[in-house]
Amino acid sequence: MFNQEKLMHYQVEQPSWSYYTTRVRRTMEEDQMERIMRLATQSAVVIFSISSTSCMCHAMNSLFSGMGVNAMVHELDQDSKPFIRLLGNSTSLPVVFIGGKLVGSMDRVLSFHINGSLVPLLKDAGALWL
Repeated sequence: MFNQEKLMHYQVEQPSWSYYTTRVRRTMEEDQMERIMRLATQSAVVIFSISSTSCMCHAMNSLFSGMGVNAMVHELDQDSKPFIRLLGNSTSLPVVFIGGKLVGSMDRVLSFHINGSLVPLLKDAGALWL
């Protein structure tokens, strides 16, 4: 007689193609996120935008230039998934990093400017010497 208790049969399920493509996509997004964070720390003020010629990016850059701050502008391609993940629900671009930390979009920067907390933030980051 055949003893089935002694026979151990393991079924190993082979990963599907979607597993590999999801894994590759996740790795590419992680690489993009690392690249974005590396770029965000290269200068005291960094602006990420879809196009540097957009009116919002120009307004943001003009605000900083008027304060004597030289902001670095990086253009993104149309695929901004790392920013969507980084920002949560808010996906409006351009996005500003000051001192390597995410400040947010134009409305957030302007609210900091109006309430007087933008200048100390810029001073702490070394972008403003006044």
